[in-house]
Amino acid sequence: MKIAIFLAGALALVAVQPVWAESLQRTENREQKSLTPLVKKRQKAVEDRNSPEDHIPYLSDFVSPTRTVKEWLAQANSAVIQVTSVKANPTAKGVEILLETSQGEKLQITNRSAGNSYIADIPNAQLRLPSGEAFTFRSEKPITGITEITVTNQDANTIRVTVNGKISLPTVELFDSDQALIFGITTVASSTLPQQQPETSPQQPANQSEGENQPQQPSAANQQPIELLVTGEQNQDYLVPSASTATRTDTPIIDIPQSIQVIPQQVLKDQQITRIDDALRNVTGVIGSTNSFIGSQITIRGFSTTALPILRDGFREYDNFSLQEPSNLERVEVLKGPASVQYGQVDPGGVINLVTKQPLSEPFAEVQTQFGSYGLVRPSFDISGPLTSDRKLLYRLNAVYQREDGFRDFNTETERFFIAPTLTWNISDRTKLNFSLEYLDSTRPFDTGLIAIGNRIGNLPYNRIFNEPDDFVQTNSLNIGYNLEHRFSDNWTLRNAFRYVHQDLFTQATLPAFLDETTGNLTRIYAQREYKSDDYSLQTNIVGKFATGSIKHTLLAGVDFNNNNFGDLTFYDFNTPTSLNVFNPIYGVVSRPNFATFSPTSQYDTYTTRWGIYLQDQIAFGDQFILLGGLRYDSVDYQYRSPIGSDFDKYDDAYSPVVGLIYKPAKGVSLYASYSQSFVPNFSQDANGGYLKPETGEGYEVGIKAELLQGNLLATLAYFDITKQNVATPDPLILGASVATGEQRSRGLELNVTGKILPGWNIIGGYAYTDAEITQDNSIPVGNRLPGTPKHSASLWTTYEIQSGDLQGLGFGIGFNYIGKRFGDLQNSFEVDSYFLTNTAIFYRRNNWRLGLNFNNLFDINYISSAATSSRIRGIEPGQPFTVIGSISVEF
Repeated sequence: MKIAIFLAGALALVAVQPVWAESLQRTENREQKSLTPLVKKRQKAVEDRNSPEDHIPYLSDFVSPTRTVKEWLAQANSAVIQVTSVKANPTAKGVEILLETSQGEKLQITNRSAGNSYIADIPNAQLRLPSGEAFTFRSEKPITGITEITVTNQDANTIRVTVNGKISLPTVELFDSDQALIFGITTVASSTLPQQQPETSPQQPANQSEGENQPQQPSAANQQPIELLVTGEQNQDYLVPSASTATRTDTPIIDIPQSIQVIPQQVLKDQQITRIDDALRNVTGVIGSTNSFIGSQITIRGFSTTALPILRDGFREYDNFSLQEPSNLERVEVLKGPASVQYGQVDPGGVINLVTKQPLSEPFAEVQTQFGSYGLVRPSFDISGPLTSDRKLLYRLNAVYQREDGFRDFNTETERFFIAPTLTWNISDRTKLNFSLEYLDSTRPFDTGLIAIGNRIGNLPYNRIFNEPDDFVQTNSLNIGYNLEHRFSDNWTLRNAFRYVHQDLFTQATLPAFLDETTGNLTRIYAQREYKSDDYSLQTNIVGKFATGSIKHTLLAGVDFNNNNFGDLTFYDFNTPTSLNVFNPIYGVVSRPNFATFSPTSQYDTYTTRWGIYLQDQIAFGDQFILLGGLRYDSVDYQYRSPIGSDFDKYDDAYSPVVGLIYKPAKGVSLYASYSQSFVPNFSQDANGGYLKPETGEGYEVGIKAELLQGNLLATLAYFDITKQNVATPDPLILGASVATGEQRSRGLELNVTGKILPGWNIIGGYAYTDAEITQDNSIPVGNRLPGTPKHSASLWTTYEIQSGDLQGLGFGIGFNYIGKRFGDLQNSFEVDSYFLTNTAIFYRRNNWRLGLNFNNLFDINYISSAATSSRIRGIEPGQPFTVIGSISVEF
């Protein structure tokens, strides 16, 4: 059935092929009619190589070979073309950017798109004044629909032109002449919009003269366009300069006074990520597993929680017992520290936001098959483009089917089917409506993990299981919603979004109950459980940009609502427990009961209503100071109803502030400090039967962010101090009661870097020192370390792709993960050894084909990926042994 649905999705590719092909043909016809002799010369060089589909010119087509270092240096110096001025001129259709040079016809252009941004790189060129000094050009809001145009030196031999569209990818035509290289820029509907005089702010030395003494520049109206096609090709760099998780506004990371780390889609591709857990290894201070259903937990800056702090496109998923599928993700954003001011009830470690792919305005399609160790087979496709000729209706469709046996000794194999259609309707140049749907059906083993014996993990094979081989968990989820955005003006935007998430879970399990560590006999209980969840969320906010004198504001005000209905039906067979010797296991000794004849052991429904209202202002005092201030009020109304137990109601509310300051002493450098709070409802009861006040968290953070290597590399160094208070701990006077006097504290240092070192050489990595411990408690010794948190952890992943020559497109990757020793529970009763993982990759990209081969856990070490549990016999998750994943993909 799942394969049939997957094939039906593939047929959608055929269904949209006429529209996609027609759009592409129109683009090709337009280009063929407007080819200049320069383009024809380039095409002939391609045809001479008997490769009509290869549009990438070889270096030898333009530059004669060199045989000595001296010749190479002389040739390189002579090949760099000087661009001595950049102009922005209004036109009838929009604006044109002129790069003044006497050798405009010799410039070679490579272009791509990333979201709503058009990016063009011009190799062998530099921005230089006649005096020889470098400069940068920037134009803000030159026309309606374009937020910014920048022209800058990307490196010593490359100019980068970036055009950022506000709601869609801009249309760009390229013209050349003897005097300049010209970019003609319009938006989708710019011909109907009033034109604005460009607001230029070229950042250059004061002696540069821009005015009446400059020669008259050529107009694009008198030129012929050069071949240009912007496609859905993804940016292959690792650096994502902006993020929305921290502020709900698209803010440059360097202007956010909190630590936030982004894993871009290119990292997910290069590492062949099939599980979110593996992607999070790239984030400093994040350790553990998102598979919380079996007792595993994820920790962020030392704080662990089974209520996973996972968002999907900014919406919290409160009952997260379905796996998170990464195939339709654009990126992963991780905000560190207390974040209740934006997202309500969360633990103080931070939140993880999964940002999904959106429809593209140009036809794009990618088909991929992954295969690997333990029977892994994973075909997928990603198609996108316009459904109408005016590009007002755009679509995207992602689908994946996965099957694998796994390395653990289960009879149940993992099978997963996922499909995600998305539709965007550009109602007007100011209004956009997006509809999205995600459906996931998953079956996998119910794996309780390894066990602790003494003060260590049991010395047992890591593939051995301690429940029954036919245990399984089956889940399916449906996520459907819309995002509406309306711009009243260039400065004021209203957003309204809705999500409905339905989840079902059914599991057949054998639960460990007690281990005799001397004999190795593990007492287990047969169980069957059904969960269901219906989650409704609504968000509305308004973003306004305005100025009070010389002070600039970005104001955010919003309200969000969530209604959650959760049901649980559980059966336990306490009458016929089954025993398993962990040193010599024999399975199936006791038959599994027929739970249809049992009365439920646990049956209840919960109804939770959450309201939140927030206000935030990002205030810029000139170019050097940015102040962030925000306040949120939350209320949580919780109702518990059970036909076989006691009903109860609970109500909590809380205020959560955030304040941060950024000082920018130089371009590309930010010093920042911030303070924020968080809260989580507390369900423990005091001696009078009343519920304790919510757990609260407060965090202080100071750090420095720097854009290095001409803005290609972003580095962040942060020190944090977070305290979690009102933690429930046993009442020393009343047996069975609790008091909210517990306290946990985490302090540490984090360093992370992301971006590009040289063309083709990408890197993402970091180091974290985390000192997380119990500071107050009535039962747990003060000074005990928080579970699952090592003092030292580090990660590094880097790839290099050969940029020219016969081996162009061949790339290599290598990565390391180090996790220090850590304790597995709050009592610190057992310790988990440190580990050092090595992962490698080799890939080859040619035209629209890509082949990849990844080798994970290269030296086949035994390690524990997650150990932050409340039990010594459940939730200790072993990491995968040496595995190989291969892939072949094609874009068209």
